[in-house]
Amino acid sequence: MDGVLTVAFLKAAIIAGTPLLFATVGEIITEKVGNLNLGVEGMMLMGAVIGFQVAHVTSNPLLALIAAALAGAIGALIFAFLTVSLRANQVVTGLALTIFGTGFSSFMGKGLVGIKLSDEFSASFTSIKIPGLGDIPVIGEILFNHDILVYLGYLTAILIGLYMYNTRKGLNLRAVGENPAAADAASVRITAYKYGHILLGGALCGLGGAYLSLVQVPVWQENITAGRGWIAVALVIFAAWNPYKALIGSYFFGGLDIIGFRLQGTGIQISQYFVDMLPYLMTIFVLVIVSLKKDRKNAPPKALSEPYFREER
Repeated sequence: MDGVLTVAFLKAAIIAGTPLLFATVGEIITEKVGNLNLGVEGMMLMGAVIGFQVAHVTSNPLLALIAAALAGAIGALIFAFLTVSLRANQVVTGLALTIFGTGFSSFMGKGLVGIKLSDEFSASFTSIKIPGLGDIPVIGEILFNHDILVYLGYLTAILIGLYMYNTRKGLNLRAVGENPAAADAASVRITAYKYGHILLGGALCGLGGAYLSLVQVPVWQENITAGRGWIAVALVIFAAWNPYKALIGSYFFGGLDIIGFRLQGTGIQISQYFVDMLPYLMTIFVLVIVSLKKDRKNAPPKALSEPYFREER
């Protein structure tokens, strides 16, 4: 029986970690190009509310996901315009984007509170067992018996990793984040790379928010992300700006997020307030440990959060 509970817990951890994975990979892409966007929470909320609204009106899952990604990308566009074109302070702009996204979701969602998405819509995200892989004992049930967005999360992390480390454009992306002046001298279009990857990162954050409102909790709630955007920012450091490591980190923190419910099921008495604190305590712990390690391999991009002005080369 313990084995069954463990498998169920690990499977649930992957589901809970999926929104974190989308947001973390999105922020990795953004930071790798040299821009620190602390507006992840705001972009997730924008994607969550717009995705939910479109789903409620159209009952079309594809349109809802596209709308959520576009909402996140629009939030990222605001950030990109201010920090890349106007060279505004990236930390302040990111915080402002979080405040904007929070207010935007409250305003757009005030008429949606308590509304539940249709059963027909929710049926689009039922679990699908992958033939062959889903039949592997234990691992198949944990990893390969999920809804389509969980598989999209796997694919996103792997494809972004391949793009970053195995393609010429990925090399250019990393060059822009490390030394934009040198990349510019090598004829890399700095502004285009920054805009393109910041918008892609925002779209992934929007999808992360949409997973919460469309799949995990298909009933609209105020502040549905509940601080997951901030955990995603910390997970970027935990993953050492590596999309592959983001898979492990996201599912680990997803497990911390749901461990309270699983402990209640076993009869173990523990304060719910302490359980709610666990992801944030672990976030602080991870940041302290990583900051103590002086490993160049795990260091952030050298030009992170530094605005680039071509005439200053």
